[in-house]
Amino acid sequence: MSDILLARIIHVLAVVHWIGGVSFVTLVILPLARRRQNIELFVSVEHQFSTQVRLSLPLAGAAGFWMTWRLDLWWRFADADFWWMTAMVAVWVIFMLLVFVVEPLLGSRLLQKLEANPTAMLGRLGRAHAILLAAAVVAIFGTLAGVHG
Repeated sequence: MSDILLARIIHVLAVVHWIGGVSFVTLVILPLARRRQNIELFVSVEHQFSTQVRLSLPLAGAAGFWMTWRLDLWWRFADADFWWMTAMVAVWVIFMLLVFVVEPLLGSRLLQKLEANPTAMLGRLGRAHAILLAAAVVAIFGTLAGVHG
């Protein structure tokens, strides 16, 4: 197996885990927690998932970087036809910042706000998750169309 094939497999599996988890939290857990006013449900699922995504996010980025470097694809970032490459990196950077910077720095403050006003905060979190998921879906759509179209 070539290093490129292995990197592609790692990249796809990591993205499936990461974005699949974001999708589940966004479309299932947050609406359920909001309807039931169950902060603990959201917090426990989010905590479990964020622990896992701390592995899949860096793996996705490392594998993507490896493929870009090994195949010398840097030029694609300057070509508008390959907008999806920039979109993938942008979505990845946003999630890396959220998981590794924002959550550790502001997590306890967000939890306090969530406990103080669960309905409003779960609604805000739901909208934020939906925007992030939509951005990821656009990047994935563009990637699949660009690679296979």
